[in-house]
Amino acid sequence: MQHIYIIGSKGIPARYGGYETFVEKLTAGQKSSEIRYHVASRRDNTKLSQENDVFEYNNAEIYSVDVPNIGPAQAIAYDIKALRWAINNAKKIGAQSPIFYILAARIGPFIGHYVKQIHALGGTYFINPDGHEWKRAKWPLPVRKYWKFSERGMIKHADLVIADNRKIEEYVVDTYNQFSPNTTFIAYGTDTIPSSLTKEDSKVRNWFQDKNIQENSYYLIVGRFVPENNYETMIREFMKSDSKKDLVIVTNVEKNKFYQKLLKLTNFDKDKRIKFVGTVYDQPLLRYIRENAFAYIHGHEVGGTNPSLLEALSSTQLNLLVDVGFNRDVAHDAAIYWTKENGKLASAIDKADNYTKKQLANNENMAKQIISNEYTWNKIVSQYERIFK
Repeated sequence: MQHIYIIGSKGIPARYGGYETFVEKLTAGQKSSEIRYHVASRRDNTKLSQENDVFEYNNAEIYSVDVPNIGPAQAIAYDIKALRWAINNAKKIGAQSPIFYILAARIGPFIGHYVKQIHALGGTYFINPDGHEWKRAKWPLPVRKYWKFSERGMIKHADLVIADNRKIEEYVVDTYNQFSPNTTFIAYGTDTIPSSLTKEDSKVRNWFQDKNIQENSYYLIVGRFVPENNYETMIREFMKSDSKKDLVIVTNVEKNKFYQKLLKLTNFDKDKRIKFVGTVYDQPLLRYIRENAFAYIHGHEVGGTNPSLLEALSSTQLNLLVDVGFNRDVAHDAAIYWTKENGKLASAIDKADNYTKKQLANNENMAKQIISNEYTWNKIVSQYERIFK
């Protein structure tokens, strides 16, 4: 039996995006009977974690970790406690050649100590460094410096670096060439099944009527409401555009200082087209909202392969993406690209508004073909199992 210890997600069942969804899909889609997953879960992640120290989910062993709320350091403390549990568990059960797969590069200053223990067990340490956490504007400068320093340590000691975007793999190889890192590329995945909801469903009609929105008459943004996702540029440029459509923004802005700052900078409340509609946790409804948008606008620029980009490519007919290497690596020619220069996104929106039905159909087919070829969870799970075995 190949034992795989997964550390760094908040845990499963998944309540969030990103790593949590990845671990959920990896364990739910397991094909090999020769793999046993052990997944760390923060105690506050789900009711199951709150009520159980250890439990089974998706045929994986989930172990709950208590971690104090100490700001940015909470994630560091969580990863260290989870890794300690994993190493002790591997010793206890006599795991042969266990693999410790750490998601995100948060414990670099400490990892060398634990890698010695892992290697003494006959185990190996894999890392998925995610995107450029050290570029995120939400962190103060000292924290960003720590993330960059930590990333270096995580790469230096890794037996294998798994990048979910080819540009991230190139970055690791180029930046840390003195360590000669062993790297591979395995993408993130996305669902391709259409929404189970139809236009006539009361849930759909109630949502659209409540938000005063019509199908195929809105541009859509879905994502965390943080500066590095370029909300200011997207909102400001949409206000400059001639579009008669709405801009529907699915995100949580409650108690968000950035929201108030953006309101002062742009006065978007004076533009009736711009509609903050809150979060949508109902996945079939969110899928329907994506499928019936005229186009999706994507401003993420510091991640690797962003989950919301894959969801958009698999469900929305046209995508307008900020022009960075991560996004081009995924979408290729199946998108309109824009830069943050004044007027560029406004022009892209006006261009999109004038697309013919044939152009829209061709674009949608190209995007869905890319997803079908490269980004299905079935393919991703198979690639991971080959690496693990």
